[in-house]
Amino acid sequence: MGRSGGHNDGMSDAATLRLPWTVAPEPAGSPDAAALLREYYTEVADRYFALHEGRRSTPAEIDEGLAEYPSADLTPPDGVLLVARHGGAVAGCAGVRLLDARTAELKQMFVRAARRGRGGADALLTAAERAAVRLGAERMRLDTRLDLVEAVALYRRHGFAEIDPYHEDPYAEIFFEKRLAGGAGGGAH
Repeated sequence: MGRSGGHNDGMSDAATLRLPWTVAPEPAGSPDAAALLREYYTEVADRYFALHEGRRSTPAEIDEGLAEYPSADLTPPDGVLLVARHGGAVAGCAGVRLLDARTAELKQMFVRAARRGRGGADALLTAAERAAVRLGAERMRLDTRLDLVEAVALYRRHGFAEIDPYHEDPYAEIFFEKRLAGGAGGGAH
């Protein structure tokens, strides 16, 4: 968006496209991480409630969701929360945790709406795959909802293949897995 859109801190689209993305681990309880995780849950809850109930989520429902799906396991030695910055501004996050010694799971993948379309999701997903390999994983799994069409397209574009469900969750509708290059098994994309 241009200056009138207010989505890119007053910069032109061309200028914001050239800004660098950086992705680094950050404690899940940091102020930036906590804000991103709350925004993530608000967006996915709002989309769910809009689709199924014709309304937005309430702050109490977001608090409940954050409690039901905590991020405490996104900490070393078996997990990590990655925070993406675009031109230095906090812009997104992705969590990685080990399900077992060879399997990592992607959680809370999110890019702020104002920063979308600028390569952040690709940068985050690539960093998450690298983090999973550093944790010793050979493959990465994830679940999402079918109405999150942008996420489904992203995962498919990055070589994730649909698999049978690997857990039960009322909000998980589609499951994916990818063999990780450089993992303990040396699998290919």
